[in-house]
Amino acid sequence: QVQLVESGGGLAQAGGSTRLSCAASGLTFSSYVMGWFRQAPGKEREFVVGISRNGGKTYSTDSVKGRFSISRDNAKNTVYLQMNSLLPEDTATYYCAANLQLSLVVVTTSQRDYNYWGQGTQVTVSS
Repeated sequence: QVQLVESGGGLAQAGGSTRLSCAASGLTFSSYVMGWFRQAPGKEREFVVGISRNGGKTYSTDSVKGRFSISRDNAKNTVYLQMNSLLPEDTATYYCAANLQLSLVVVTTSQRDYNYWGQGTQVTVSS
């Protein structure tokens, strides 16, 4: 049984930082592209940032470039989202997701290509 469990959400101040973690189990972690998505109240879920299987390539949406970074530890089956220079508009439920991928260098951005999803963790940024 595949499980993705996010942690690290909570309340943060604008301009501050926080880090999310996503621990995976029940899958061969290194075979999966990992991504972070978010859904703000009243909005559709959107891609935030993704990382290739070997961690060598990342891709992020424009709104978080230079502020958010993703990393992974394949030995610990964990992916991280470092969030800096937080803005109130970063307030959302953040989800990690896993995409089974043959390529070592692809970063998947489409939600429908992701096979497994976590339950989400709330990040609230106060101004």
